[in-house]
Amino acid sequence: MGRSGGFVRFDGGVTSESISAAPIQDTDPDVATATAEETAEKVDEHGDPPRPRLAAVVFNPTKVDRKVLGAAVEAAETAAGYEPSMWIETTAEDPGVSMAREAVESGVRVVLAAGGDGTVRAVAEGLRGSDTALALVPAGTGNLLARNLGLTLGNFDKSVATAFAGQERDIDLGIATMRRENGSIEERAFLVLGGIGLDVQMIVNTDEKLKERAGWLAYAQAIGRSVKGGSRVKLRYRIDDGEPHEARVHSLMVGNVSVLTGDVVLLPDAELDDGVLDVVALRPDGVVGWANVMYRVLIEHRIMRRKADSTTLPLNKGGRKRLDSLHYLRGRTVEVRLDEPEVFEIDGDDMGEVVGFTLTVEPQALTVRVP
Repeated sequence: MGRSGGFVRFDGGVTSESISAAPIQDTDPDVATATAEETAEKVDEHGDPPRPRLAAVVFNPTKVDRKVLGAAVEAAETAAGYEPSMWIETTAEDPGVSMAREAVESGVRVVLAAGGDGTVRAVAEGLRGSDTALALVPAGTGNLLARNLGLTLGNFDKSVATAFAGQERDIDLGIATMRRENGSIEERAFLVLGGIGLDVQMIVNTDEKLKERAGWLAYAQAIGRSVKGGSRVKLRYRIDDGEPHEARVHSLMVGNVSVLTGDVVLLPDAELDDGVLDVVALRPDGVVGWANVMYRVLIEHRIMRRKADSTTLPLNKGGRKRLDSLHYLRGRTVEVRLDEPEVFEIDGDDMGEVVGFTLTVEPQALTVRVP
């Protein structure tokens, strides 16, 4: 798409006579080369001038104090030579998708997503298909993408400085296509995790007041309630072009990151830019089964991630004992059909009940700013 921004202006005072009368001077070859390179940097491959040095801040007003964030943005944009930023509030009806698209149409170079995981997900969806960078200003409880990118949490100054002066990294973008019981189809982007079962129940069961006071510890209470539910989901699934399989699971989760809230390592081999999705099916049997799951994700996975052979973990290679309570798969496309409607979630957002879904990955389709 074309880039908006600056134009060349010719001021008066130059005539054809003055041009013809001007003395011809020798040009230093080094100066000419430098000038040519500078000119080349100022236009893109289509011959258009570059975008203005402009950013947009898409913020959730229930999560962010604009005055506090505004002071950090003003200082960082001035230091980086940016114009005053655009400011766009999210709404209850739209957590950031149309706001990000508006920013892209305005020609900004980077969009700061200030809010929780839902805001980040929505802004990323709005940036899909563009070359505008995403910068995170974490202000939620989970902040899962920020954690997996190694970003600083709880410090607006550092987050904003990274947004304006950080490096750029390309990461994968997940796409969830959901099928409703009435036959309708809905598509949404995601960055972290999507699925059914425990993760969804944990979100639905989390006490909002406790979440505000205790942060991620509130999820521990919700996990306890969800585990007691003991629901078993019957489904059919297929990975890429493989054969379809039937299974009964407590939860099925598909992700693009390894670390979840509370430093839980659910998908130890997931990487943000490897071009594949990691799948885990939880199917513990009773208290012992759940104890095995907790030991694996809270202790063993964290240890294995520090070792060079951690990629052997999910596929149970190298003589490792298989844990039936956790079953791992990988692929670029994950298709699931459910016998009964189930609540589906992506990146912490409850998307309502579905009877099927397909998750795919767009490799390195999103640019993010990192320190």
